[in-house]
Amino acid sequence: MVDVAETEHASGNMSLGHDDIVRWIRAFAAQVEANKEQLTQLDAAVGDGDHGINMQRGMAAVLGKVDGAEEQDIGALLKTVGMTLVSTVGGAGGPLYGTLFLQMGTAVSGKEELGPDDWAAALDAGVAGVQARGKAEPGDKTMIDALIPGRDALKTALAEGASFEDALERSADAAGQGMQDTIPLVARKGRASYLGERSAGHQDPGATSSHLLLEAAADTWGRPEQAG
Repeated sequence: MVDVAETEHASGNMSLGHDDIVRWIRAFAAQVEANKEQLTQLDAAVGDGDHGINMQRGMAAVLGKVDGAEEQDIGALLKTVGMTLVSTVGGAGGPLYGTLFLQMGTAVSGKEELGPDDWAAALDAGVAGVQARGKAEPGDKTMIDALIPGRDALKTALAEGASFEDALERSADAAGQGMQDTIPLVARKGRASYLGERSAGHQDPGATSSHLLLEAAADTWGRPEQAG
């Protein structure tokens, strides 16, 4: 089967089908696997030291659910991812990442194809869900510090008329900067907040995995030479 994203890449009129979303999910799972030790080390400095292990286990379970699925409803697919993460990922990561995917799925419920604006709406809904669930604000040293810049950069790029590929790139870059910007912050939410001033000087593990999520989207849909 030829991917919609590949056939329409040259025209710039990109849309994403069910298989394209699965490729992104698989790419994120691969990113989590490749960076599992780093995520665990980052979490060991400010938390329980299990973020990488938990996310790897959750994404492995997700792959078991999405591989071979015949349902073409992208909303249903994303909700399946969310429910699987809630049930398999320990700590705060399960509810937060589960909420992210569940709210994304709700935003595109019933759709079998997503345009750039649909993706932006899904990401916006997912980020809002994470904020509502975790009660975090920018600067609290959480995954929000990567997700909000990534969401905002995507929306701004699309509003300026950028191609979807460029918007995805800018989204990933902004999330990466947001991730790095957590290093000097003092945590105000989550287990890291128990450390007080000692949490400063450490990169937030949730912001790091959130950057991987948006980096995977750029790799999969915006960088054809890297897409697998």
